[in-house]
Amino acid sequence: MISLQNVSKTYILNKKMVVEAAKNCSLEVSKGEFVVITGRSGSGKTTLLNLVAGLTFPTSGKVLIDDIEVWNLPDKELSKLRNEKIGFVFQFPSLIPSLTSLENVILPTIYGSKFSKEEAHKRALQLLDEVGLSDKIGSLPRQLSAGQQQRVVIARSLINSPDLLLADEPTSDLDEQTEHEVMTLFQNIHQRTGITIMLVTHASELVTYGSRSVRMTGGEITEDRKLFTGEFIPA
Repeated sequence: MISLQNVSKTYILNKKMVVEAAKNCSLEVSKGEFVVITGRSGSGKTTLLNLVAGLTFPTSGKVLIDDIEVWNLPDKELSKLRNEKIGFVFQFPSLIPSLTSLENVILPTIYGSKFSKEEAHKRALQLLDEVGLSDKIGSLPRQLSAGQQQRVVIARSLINSPDLLLADEPTSDLDEQTEHEVMTLFQNIHQRTGITIMLVTHASELVTYGSRSVRMTGGEITEDRKLFTGEFIPA
């Protein structure tokens, strides 16, 4: 489903400072995998995720989703791909403060064409129930805990029935118990729907929630293994 082919990303900050955020990264992700990407701060894991998402333009190499080269798409088609094919969960909840939980979840459907208004409303209610927030549909973000806000974001990321879910440090702001609850939620969503998930975290102990572990160091993929078999995947 996802193919990164010798992808690099270089930032030129000034004449003396060049940052190689990703170096010749190649990665093949099949449909239905739950890939957990770990590494220290600055290792390139978020850059890798943004390259897959079509949010960061690669300096070199190719990024393909379902055999479509992402950066060959016109802006309108790229926006459509992000909206309808990819769900996003960012490090911080990024909810609209003036909208209720239900309204925040429905929001992405305004820009797509998958569902009618009635269908979107029904699906949003269902998703909020699935993430355990059926009693919070009318609550504003400030009335929710950090864990509850992240659950709303997860529901929102699924509203357009995406094929791919990308999550960047979704538990970094949570306590240990809430972190476990949110990761279990991702695990349950993966098992129930078969959606492909790529999740970035600095906490290496969270790899056990996924089906595949990828480790990054200094912008490079230094380890890639399937968790249930222990099989290492050659670079």
